[in-house]
Amino acid sequence: MDQVNGKKILIVEDDEFLRSLTTKRLEKEGYAVAVAVDGESAVSAVRDNMPNLILLDLLLPGVNGFDVLEKLKADEALKSIPVIVFSNLGQKEDIDKANSLGADDFLIKANFTLDDVIGKINAKLGK
Repeated sequence: MDQVNGKKILIVEDDEFLRSLTTKRLEKEGYAVAVAVDGESAVSAVRDNMPNLILLDLLLPGVNGFDVLEKLKADEALKSIPVIVFSNLGQKEDIDKANSLGADDFLIKANFTLDDVIGKINAKLGK
């Protein structure tokens, strides 16, 4: 994985269009990007890539994003990696659950543009 600014982002998203759009935009911003398309491969993708930040969808095929978040935060080697949840789930209980599992931020897809997401990532990584 090439690192332009030394920062790697892992996108965990099953929607191909959104994943591609987000990947292109992050690469344009100078980030190295890795992707996982389901919860099953997400944790191993984190171990393989050791990203500086994870952009995590909650509605994933197989293992859902809540379970992925729980596994990441239970792992000593991975728990300090910031996780921004980017999901269509927007109920208070979903947000509270993600936060209680250790999410650093929660963005509802319908309420945020890609510019907003990039802004949040840049702020978290001090860019």
